[in-house]
Amino acid sequence: MNRKARIEDTLKHTFDPMHLEVVDESHMHSVPAGAESHFKILVVSETFADKTLVARHRLLNRALSGELEGGLHAIALHTWTPDEWFAKGGVAPESPPCQGGSKAG
Repeated sequence: MNRKARIEDTLKHTFDPMHLEVVDESHMHSVPAGAESHFKILVVSETFADKTLVARHRLLNRALSGELEGGLHAIALHTWTPDEWFAKGGVAPESPPCQGGSKAG
């Protein structure tokens, strides 16, 4: 099972999300092909109700601790409640270009 599939499996079982997006953005960075090191993650779950943004991110970091210890370098986290998801139009934000050693072009 590749890293993306493991992340999806872990987050589905941990947060029972209404919506989940896991996007491998490694190709946007200066890493070897197939590195699976940079991901954008959007989790929409009632679990996040009444939690601060920092608390939400800590929950995801804890759930993904094995991946972070095993080569996952960077994650862009979007942790929203269903109400926040609908208020934002049901679309995850685009990731900005890499600022540290990104690939040219």
